[in-house]
Amino acid sequence: MYIAFVSLILIASVLIVLAVLAQSPKSGMAANFGASNQVMGVRQTSDFLEKFTWILAVAIVVLSLAATMAMPSGKITQSKGAVEKSLEQPAQEPQNLQTPLVLPQGGEQPASEQPATEQPAQPAL
Repeated sequence: MYIAFVSLILIASVLIVLAVLAQSPKSGMAANFGASNQVMGVRQTSDFLEKFTWILAVAIVVLSLAATMAMPSGKITQSKGAVEKSLEQPAQEPQNLQTPLVLPQGGEQPASEQPATEQPAQPAL
């Protein structure tokens, strides 16, 4: 049943794209040239396409909800398990990509190049 809902959603999506592309724009420069087309009954066609677009939009929403309800429980637990596994894994620390520091012959680092020591964060009061 889930596959049937997904198939219907895909068909409705293609139809809504075609219906939107078939509609003529209602404003802008192209609207000035379209006034003569309304004499021959194009107005009824545009009304039909507008209603058809709304019907398809509502159908896609309803079919999406129905597909969610009809989704097999195995896919839900598999999806849920993958999300939980990714949340449980601790964030990996970025590796230190700095080049090693070469010390001068004296054995001490210059004051400007000494590594900073980390101090514990002070809690906010």
